[in-house]
Amino acid sequence: MHRQPARWPTQRTGGYTAGGLTIDKSLDIAVAGCGIAGMTAALLLAKDGHRVTIFERFDQPRPIGSGLMLQPTGLAVLNQLELAAEALRRGQRIDRLRGEADGRVVLDVRYSSLKDDRKFGVGIERSALFEILHNRLQGHGITVATGHEVIGIDGGSLVFEGTREGAFDLLIDALGTRSALAPAAGRDLVYGALWTTAEIPDGGFDLHTLSQRYRRASIMAGVLPLGLRRVAFFWSLRARGHAGWIEAGIDPWKRQVHAVWPAVGPILDQIDAPDRMTFARYAHKTLSRPVNGRLIHIGDSWHSASPQLGQGANMAMLDAWALAKALREQSDVDAALKYAVHMRRGHIRLYQMLTSILTPVYQSDSKAIPFIRDRLMGPMSKLWPLPAFQAALVSGLIGRPLNPLGIDFAPASSGR
Repeated sequence: MHRQPARWPTQRTGGYTAGGLTIDKSLDIAVAGCGIAGMTAALLLAKDGHRVTIFERFDQPRPIGSGLMLQPTGLAVLNQLELAAEALRRGQRIDRLRGEADGRVVLDVRYSSLKDDRKFGVGIERSALFEILHNRLQGHGITVATGHEVIGIDGGSLVFEGTREGAFDLLIDALGTRSALAPAAGRDLVYGALWTTAEIPDGGFDLHTLSQRYRRASIMAGVLPLGLRRVAFFWSLRARGHAGWIEAGIDPWKRQVHAVWPAVGPILDQIDAPDRMTFARYAHKTLSRPVNGRLIHIGDSWHSASPQLGQGANMAMLDAWALAKALREQSDVDAALKYAVHMRRGHIRLYQMLTSILTPVYQSDSKAIPFIRDRLMGPMSKLWPLPAFQAALVSGLIGRPLNPLGIDFAPASSGR
């Protein structure tokens, strides 16, 4: 397989020592997985002069899922790649998260509480973010080897069915929650979610607000503006109930959704079959050892959680930046991997704990928890210092994760 050199200007001088061997100027790095985590890591490492190859199981790399929220943390990393402006152009600036239950406002979070106009969210289609990153890969000569499903490692080699590729100086696992390279950890969550992308109806929705509706904690629906007059619509569903949902057909479910949230009727009109909805399953896991020899796990391969705080893609990009920074600043690969984990571990532990606490509030079979939520959270959220705390929480800024990484926020933009 031909490996093209990166065309980015090399910022590296000197060499590395790994396993007693001197590596002159740059490393041969394999990235397993061509998702957001893998592509971000590949771009950052190629920018620093490393020779990077991505291995992807699909014959044609493609995104999985509907939409996501870029937070100030993820935008800060994209800004280092000079891609934040493109993400803003193709996405939709989000200034507020608002949730109602039985007519009560139980969630009202405004980024303006952070007192910094550079701190806001961006709703964006996964396909748009994928295309932004993938186009940059192609523009800088990073090889993507498709049709390579990784099933294991052997020293510095990636192992595929019937073959292997290597040896590499560093292996990066960006395969996601159910990575074949990661040991079993954590637990599957009871609730998943149905997702789709639709044209936004005229009126009824604030284009700068992520809107949600709840009924107890067993029903959660949301509309996330994505830019270009499109929205992501999601609906929580027990994982074991997905097969029954398909068998029942689309109409009973649409009647249920309409009863909970009549305003989404024009969105429901665009959903004519169960296969228009993608079902996402979630797991809560954190690897105690994200480094194993030459292998490092990043993103969901290292840590995954429910989507309540919408941090998955953003955390993955922070992991990628930490790895690139550590390789720039440390004298050998072993030290760099330890340093990368050190820079990220505190923030990851904090958000894994917070999502574990908050998940039952919005996705569970509990009756007592949503009763308390619906009567206390709305009024209390208006009291100092909760507005700023909630905004820092959803923006991913609790724990000041950018400080050890040495990066700042993307330049302010009004968006659309």
